[in-house]
Amino acid sequence: MKLGFIGCGNMATAIIKGIIKNSNIVSESIYVYDTYKPAMDKLNGELGVTACDTNESVINNCDVLFLAVKPNVLGSVLADVHINNPLIISIAAGKELAFLDENIGADAARIVRVMPNINAMVGEAICAYCYNANVTDKDIETVEMLLSCFGKCLYIDESQFSIYSAIGGCAPAFAYMFIDSLARAGVKNGMKKDEALKIAAQTVYGSAKMILENDRHPWKLIDNVCSPGGTTIEGVTSLQADGFEAAVHNAVQKAFEKDKRL
Repeated sequence: MKLGFIGCGNMATAIIKGIIKNSNIVSESIYVYDTYKPAMDKLNGELGVTACDTNESVINNCDVLFLAVKPNVLGSVLADVHINNPLIISIAAGKELAFLDENIGADAARIVRVMPNINAMVGEAICAYCYNANVTDKDIETVEMLLSCFGKCLYIDESQFSIYSAIGGCAPAFAYMFIDSLARAGVKNGMKKDEALKIAAQTVYGSAKMILENDRHPWKLIDNVCSPGGTTIEGVTSLQADGFEAAVHNAVQKAFEKDKRL
């Protein structure tokens, strides 16, 4: 299988690294192009992918094409997708299947819309995907195989993509903020920042794993940690009093509304 990437930014780089590491697709079979040549040359130098001179060269050499460009330039890229008829995977935020169908330069295009998150860089992304009517069962198998190389994936209806973007795409930044805040609170009370950061990050990582690997509701897990009159319940009620949950809900709502406007 030959893959093509138009766009060589951070997300494309993370995806390519995961695919090379966790599939039998060799780096020479991955064709890339970016208008910013230093990014393309860096990817070629680090991973041994095949650098191309044009979008058309990428498209004409691949079976699966990843569109990894910014949403505002996606339309101009789509007009070039007529040389070959690859399976098309777009990771452009906010651009719906209807937009892709309307602007693409090929008939009966097989199009998959994917929303990964930045944790693809460590192989722990969560990716949502949906697809148009031309996509086959074999195409879906291919998509899930590729996405599983850098995290977990799930199909969701496209109508849910904006809220997914908020809680899947944006929320890593919220989680990073929470981890950093925990660490800074440790520093305030005399702990070294690097030690506090390691403790906070591992705690959040382990807590996420507890939820993913148990069928207990998060509040049940919270109750299990809160001893009567203890330190944890003191902290939990303080977070509630300070509007922790409302702040999270508001952040998600703002991100959701912004995505709808893209």
